[in-house]
Amino acid sequence: MKKNQKGNNDNVTYKEARVYLDEVSKYGSVLGLDTVRELLHELGDPQKDLRFIHVAGTNGKGSVLAFISTILSEAGIRTGRYISPTVVSYLERIQIDGKWISEEEFAELVQEIQKAIVRMEAKGHHSPTVFEIETAIAFLYFRKKQCGIVVLETGLGGKEDATNVVEHTLVSVFTPISRDHMSFLGDTPEAIAEHKAGIIKPGCIVVSAPQEPEVRSVLERRAAEQGCEIRFAKPEDAVVTQEDYRGQTFSYGGMKDLKIRLAGTCQIINGMTAWEAVRAAEDAAGMQIREEEIRRGFEKTRWPGRFTCLREAPVFLVDGAHNADGARWLKASVERYFLGRRLFLIMGVFRDKEYERMAQIMAPLAERIYTVNLPDEKRSLSAEKLKKTAGVYCKGTVLAMDGIDQAVEEAMRDAGERDVILAFGSLSYLGRVMEVVQKRLPDKGSAK
Repeated sequence: MKKNQKGNNDNVTYKEARVYLDEVSKYGSVLGLDTVRELLHELGDPQKDLRFIHVAGTNGKGSVLAFISTILSEAGIRTGRYISPTVVSYLERIQIDGKWISEEEFAELVQEIQKAIVRMEAKGHHSPTVFEIETAIAFLYFRKKQCGIVVLETGLGGKEDATNVVEHTLVSVFTPISRDHMSFLGDTPEAIAEHKAGIIKPGCIVVSAPQEPEVRSVLERRAAEQGCEIRFAKPEDAVVTQEDYRGQTFSYGGMKDLKIRLAGTCQIINGMTAWEAVRAAEDAAGMQIREEEIRRGFEKTRWPGRFTCLREAPVFLVDGAHNADGARWLKASVERYFLGRRLFLIMGVFRDKEYERMAQIMAPLAERIYTVNLPDEKRSLSAEKLKKTAGVYCKGTVLAMDGIDQAVEEAMRDAGERDVILAFGSLSYLGRVMEVVQKRLPDKGSAK
């Protein structure tokens, strides 16, 4: 181990910690709980000292998590957040009350975990994956900071996801479930729902967004098997009173004019699901959250990369729609807010996603499409292949770009002040899009 500036041999820097995790990540992912359970046992089982709201689903997990955790923080509860993937910074995956873990604390915890892994290996156990290590870091940090509740997002599926090692689940939350990660979870909605329903723990309260009948049936059965009450968000009870691409206002659950800054037609569903989850957490934990705290929490919630407006004149939006259902929600939002305006799309996707269906849904709307390679070259669908796929459905021009920066620059050059630019697909490249738009290009106008 390299010495730090103080001359100590055993202190890991943040840069060294990240290099270590990057090396571990080369070995890929493995589903199952045995290894992460052993790792956490070596660390003193920090997860056993925490209470959780566990969030699974296909689309909307991050937004629902953000709504819930911001409301809890506004209610004075020290609230941990564990999310993936991230958009702005690696460190945003572990937060308390919206503040990221520091580089120093992250490095200290990685060092503690390295020592635990050495002990595991000496006993003949398998080495943990990078996601299992990150999950352990989060639990150690949340226990150290004495979080009252942790809002936890699953990584992949549910039943065999590393986060499912937790025991003290107050509420299991499900956002809309559809086809995704089919090579791991199955190729039918029922099979995927079975995996995700694995986060339901005995006696917790189950909260779900509206689901397709076959998915709802799986969740209801699993809840009954675990002796859990199940509650569904009710779209028929929601009234939207104002909406545009900057945010919206809706009434639900006896509360009028709840303001949210997250735009997009899917965010009303996410808001209702979060509202039900917060009320369920009150019941499960025996606490009370005041109406004004819920209102403040909704209005203060920010979640970059989810129909986020970066600039105006032209309007420049980014959205992490990465599968067919996400693309359908995105199309509905574009048609609702920008009918009659020219659309310029920047598109980058992983090759294991439903990229042809996504292109079929979104490409007909576009005046021009710029396809890009993603930073993760091993998983990225090539810009050239995506160009050919999108070209089948786009009536305008489709161009394969050399890089993300070039795609943003070309789109800004081609679009007029009344036009709309939308970068969508994998969240993994949207952070770079945001950086280029905000820091490198001339400002043609700022979003209000």
